Formats: sequence, C-alpha cells, structure tokens
Amino acid sequence: MGFVLSSGLTNLAKLGTSNYASVVSMNLFVALLCACIVIGHLLEENRWMNESISALLIGLCTGTVILLTSGGQQSRLLIFSEDLFFIYLLPPIIFNAGFQVKKKQFFRNFMTIMLFGAVGTIISWVIISLGVTQFFRGMDVGSLDIGDYLAIGAIFSATDSVCTLQVLNQDETPLLYSLVFGEGVVNDATSVVLFNALENFDVTHLSPTTALHFLGNFLYLFFTSTVLGVLTGLLSAYVIKKLYIGRHSTDREVALMMLMAYLSYMMAELFYLSGILTVFFCGIVMSHYTWHNVTEGSRITTKHAFATLSFVCEIFIFVYVGMDALDIDKWKFVNNSQETSVAVSAILLGLILVGRGAFVFPLSFLSNLAKKNSTEKINFKQQVTIWWAGLMRGAVSMALAYNKFTTSGRTQLRGHAFMITSTITVVLFSTVVFGLLTKPLVRFLLPPKPSTTTSSEPGTPNTFTLPLLEGEQNSLVDVGISPIARPSNLRMFLTTPTHTVHRLWRKFDDTFMRPVFGGRGFVPYEPGSPTEKGGNQRECEGMDRG
Repeated sequence: MGFVLSSGLTNLAKLGTSNYASVVSMNLFVALLCACIVIGHLLEENRWMNESISALLIGLCTGTVILLTSGGQQSRLLIFSEDLFFIYLLPPIIFNAGFQVKKKQFFRNFMTIMLFGAVGTIISWVIISLGVTQFFRGMDVGSLDIGDYLAIGAIFSATDSVCTLQVLNQDETPLLYSLVFGEGVVNDATSVVLFNALENFDVTHLSPTTALHFLGNFLYLFFTSTVLGVLTGLLSAYVIKKLYIGRHSTDREVALMMLMAYLSYMMAELFYLSGILTVFFCGIVMSHYTWHNVTEGSRITTKHAFATLSFVCEIFIFVYVGMDALDIDKWKFVNNSQETSVAVSAILLGLILVGRGAFVFPLSFLSNLAKKNSTEKINFKQQVTIWWAGLMRGAVSMALAYNKFTTSGRTQLRGHAFMITSTITVVLFSTVVFGLLTKPLVRFLLPPKPSTTTSSEPGTPNTFTLPLLEGEQNSLVDVGISPIARPSNLRMFLTTPTHTVHRLWRKFDDTFMRPVFGGRGFVPYEPGSPTEKGGNQRECEGMDRG
C-alpha cells in the first residue's frame, strides 16, 4: 500500500513538473509575441525592417539563448507540429485574407490571378522538380526517390508574399496589390493541393494514365473545395438572416460567424479537400452576405477580431520558425557535409529564382494581350515586383517539409535531414535577405505618389466601372446621369468581357441572391436599442445616397 502511494505521488510530481514546464514555455512564448508587436510598431517607418523579419530575428535570438542555456540540447520552447499549423494557425490567416479582400479588384483581375496562382505554380513546380532530380541525383544527399523530388517541387513552389504586401499600398497600386495578394492565396492552395495529390498517388510508376488521373484529381480538389467554401458561407448568411440572432444577442451571431468559418475549413479536411481554398472563398462570401446581416456592433467586432487573430497567428509562425531553425537534432545529420548542405540550399534558391521568372514574365505578356485598356496592363516594373514578391518562402513550405520528411517533428534519415535543414536555410535566407531588400526595391520601382484629392465629378467613360460584388456607387444612375444606351450583350462580351461578367453577375446577385441570403440593402433591421437603430438608419441612408 505504501509503495503504491509513493509511486502515485512520484507520478503526480512528474506530472506537476511537466505541466509547470509547459506553463513556463507558454509564458515565454506569449512574452515574445508581445515583444514582436511592440518592436514591429517601433520599426513601422524603418526603410528595411518589417514585422515578419523582426519576428523571425527575435525567434533566432531566442533560440540561440535557449541553445546556450541548455548546453546545446534544444533551441525551442514548443515542438513544431504540422497539425498545429494546418488546423489552428493557418485557417484564421486565410479566412481573414478572403474576408478583408477588396472583392471588386480581386474578381476584376480573377483570370490573371488564377493564371499566376494556379498555372504559374504548376510551371514553377515542374521546373523545381526537374531541377532537383537532375542535380541531387549526382550529389551525396541520402536516399531520395522520384516521389520525394516531386514533393520538393511542391514544397518550394509555395510562396510567402507577406513582406511585399506590407510595403504595397492597395489604394495607390490597386492592380498590383490585387495580383500579389490574390496570387499568394491561390499559390498556397495550389501547392498544398499538389502536395496532397502527390501523397495519394504512387508516382514511382509514371504513365500517361496516371498523369491524367492525377490531373483529374487535382481539378476535382480545386473545384469541390471552392464550392464547399461558397456553400458554407451562403448557409451562414441564410441562417443569420432568417433567425436574426442579433436582436437578442450580438455575442451569438459573432460566435456563429466564427464557428461557421472554422467549420468550412474542418469540413474540407474531413473530406480530404483543400481547406485553404474552402476557407478563403467562405471568407469572401461571408463578407459579401453574412457580414451585412448582423448588427452594426457585430460588424465592427468581427472585422477587428478576424484581423487580430490573423495577425497573431502570423507572428506566432515567424517566431517559431526562427527558433526551430537552430534545432540541433536536424543539423547533426549534416554536420559532416556542410559543403553539400550549402550547395543544396544554393541550388534550391537558384531554382526558385528561375522557376518564378519562367512564368511571371511570359504569363504577364499573355495577360496583357487580352487587355485593351493600358491601365489594366502589367508594366515591366510591376512584373519585376510580382516576380520579387514570390521569391520569399515561409510557413507553408516549412509545414509541408515537416509533413513529408519528419515524424513528430524529428527525422532519422540523412536525406530527409538534408531537406529539412535546406528548407530552413531557404526560408531564413529568403525572408531575411530578400525581405530586407523588398521595401527599398518597391520604393525604387514604384515611388509613392503624392496624395491627391480625386474629384467627385464624373470623368471619362472609363471612370464608370462595373463592380462584381461591391457597390452600386459606381453606376451612372447613382451620380445623377441618365443611362447611356448600351450595346448588345454579345458585343459587350467580345469587347469588354470582364465588365460584361461584372454587370451580369450584379444583375443576378440583386435579383436572386441578395433577396434570399441578405446583404447590403436587403436586410430587415430589427435592432435591440434606440442607439443602434439610429446608427443603422444612418447607414441605410448613406447607402441609398451612395
């Protein structure tokens, strides 16, 4: 009896020590996140630094301190898990990207974005895969098969354009910002879909039938993931519009929006689809319909809540990547082959540069051929900026590499260790070096324009745009001008296909979608307080005037 009691107390003591160590680690990590926010604010106007780089450097410095104090045993406060990244950290970032996107610009350039994000990523994947197959087979990098080479291509095709987006101003350069932003999201989704498709196929025996099957599976994942996101967003809009939960509790409608958004991602994972694409399009649909169905207070709350969650998750990822870069277990495998390790990283960086340029400039040329208006064409300086924006590699590449080449964050094979350390090196070098040069390069290529006050008077006919998902404010009737006789739909589609699609979608949206799913101008306001009632009335009046 005494032995059993003593054993139980010993186990409790161990459990208590373990729990206390976790509490200490979390305290330190949260303190690091706070430090990143403060330092990022202080460096807001810095010519070279941004929050991503500062978070990465803080992670590196912290990892160095932990490595020294632990006698070279460890450098991390937490053990990296791809589940932590894909299930908890990535969904808020991608959803907020869709929720905050300027839909008019995004869908106006939708074909170009898909051209860069989907077709361009596949071109980059082919070039990187062929390159590593040719170079690595003649190098002493351990045992890697054709499946590993193709997976490496998918891993290093995933870009991280955060640094460039922090520099670009979407009001000054709406076209460029829309292209960089949209391509970044579609690129991540395409890379993850490619990676997952490769994991589900036996690529050791390639044949035309296998290639067609792989292409069909890729297109199926892309389409069904998008449809699932749209349907989940519409369901949330319909439920909130019908029940109008906000008249009793704004907390419930905010909670329902958050949970429905997360549900879209988890449902995609449940059905082996692309959660990134699903939650992104769910965010777009929810911002167009659901957001207008909630009370005014809930709109403010959800807008800032989603942005804050996304911001904290991004900082968390960069801090962790910085710390994990110094993990001693991964580097001991390549300690005796440092020259080979450097050569592998250099080859990967070179292939990233070549693969990026191989599609940005040719696809930009093709995109320009299809555009009549010179303001919608991508000039050479903008092409260079788009090329540069996609050179950085970040958390998605890290997570995919860990998923492929580690088990529970650790690796026991020499070839896999080479790939993990090379991924870390590429992510650090591209984020820090390319990231440091991003702000001065963008300022040099695209100097900021002096702020000018735009006249409210109508200008040329090109001023009157036809938005896809936003706003009646740009129509001729709204500015007090009698409508101009329009040419036939066929003629308009042949001359200005994008604007024609915008107009047709707007007509369909106003006639069928908004009356069912809500949205601006179709929501019955039943506020719970006189103050909110007045605010909603003023908003409605403003929309009527706009």
